[in-house]
Amino acid sequence: MGLKTYRELEAWKKAMMLTEEAYRISRSFPEEERFGLTSQLRRAAVSVPANIAEGYGRSHRGDYLHHLSIARGSLAEVETLLTLSVRLNYADREEAVSVWESAQQTGRLLNGLIASLRNQQPGGEASSR
Repeated sequence: MGLKTYRELEAWKKAMMLTEEAYRISRSFPEEERFGLTSQLRRAAVSVPANIAEGYGRSHRGDYLHHLSIARGSLAEVETLLTLSVRLNYADREEAVSVWESAQQTGRLLNGLIASLRNQQPGGEASSR
């Protein structure tokens, strides 16, 4: 039996956890970064599960894959912003590494979902519903 909702996708669940971690780590950023790095990290992190969900809701597999590609790009942005936050001494390196590892796990799940969709027979549903 297929999935009934995007909330059942492991990639979405892990992306939601990553977003929570990104919010937590960015709480320690300087106040002057509230509209800079803090905001950008949070928006990039939110974009990952949001695009997984939006793609799932689309009617066509190509649309779904497009949104998953956007999610993957946002994930790379999260990793870059985490690295920058450590370089600027805004975040503790060990804490950032933990978040980065969560991003890596999310990426693996996202890549698996993309591969699964690409391997579906033409004319199949956009998701594994």
